[in-house]
Amino acid sequence: MTAILVTGADLAPQALALLEGHDIVYAGKAPTEADLVALCRTHDPVAIIVRYGKVGAAVMDAAPSLRVISKHGSGTDTIDKAAAQARGIEVVAAVGANAAAVAEQALALLLACAKSVVSLDARMHAGHWDKATHKSVELGGRTIGLVGLGAIGLRFARMADALGMRVLGYDPYARNLPAYVQAVELPVLWAESDVVSLHCPLTEDNRGLLDAGTLAQCKRGVIVINTARGGLIDEDALLEAVRSGHVAMAGLDSFAVEPMTAGHPFQGEKNIVLSPHIGGVTGDAYVNMGVGAARNLLAVIARQPATL
Repeated sequence: MTAILVTGADLAPQALALLEGHDIVYAGKAPTEADLVALCRTHDPVAIIVRYGKVGAAVMDAAPSLRVISKHGSGTDTIDKAAAQARGIEVVAAVGANAAAVAEQALALLLACAKSVVSLDARMHAGHWDKATHKSVELGGRTIGLVGLGAIGLRFARMADALGMRVLGYDPYARNLPAYVQAVELPVLWAESDVVSLHCPLTEDNRGLLDAGTLAQCKRGVIVINTARGGLIDEDALLEAVRSGHVAMAGLDSFAVEPMTAGHPFQGEKNIVLSPHIGGVTGDAYVNMGVGAARNLLAVIARQPATL
């Protein structure tokens, strides 16, 4: 029986049903590289389903039979794709499996920022009634700039259009965009957007995409939303921009280092709304990502039979 290593503590029953006949090995909720290397040496998996942690060359070298690394989701930045390619290991992702969940989280963060949901809730619970002094932001008629127009970005674009927003989008790989999305280059997106929302994968080319320079090109009072990858934002620059008022609010679901630890400078900032990278964590997305990851790895195994 061939082994499949899951870098997590569980997998949806629907995914497990697809993988019947394989020995499923769980690495736990927070596996280290040493944990994964040890498990690979013990079980020599033919496939790895990546939920948490990073899979680099050392992990791959510990599993001589490894033929496919399948991401439980869409972002593959935690997998060393160059190392995989050099070893003939295919990397696949369950693209679109969590698109609805992440797009909805982006909308939730946008509304929380525009409508001051978190701060007003805290004030109400403290016994205050701020109706006479508070004004929220109305999104209808304002411009949102989306960086990344894949499954998540396009789904969020439809939501923004439904709110009556003008939708700008930047994605050099996107084709056949809907009529309500206006394709622009980044300088135009920065300059014209009242809201900037990130929906692109993290690469070495776009790491720190939103930094002091690009934030300075944005409108004063811009709202920043990130449900993609924390590394897309220079966190020090964003914090400075929030404190200066150049960025009115930021809604963030991902961070440069995860999990966020106590003492992070974002903690306690009243104009930053935080969630612990749970945009794709819903019951439906859990099933969709698990099934997608299982189907993807089975397709690779079927296409690339083991060599004797």
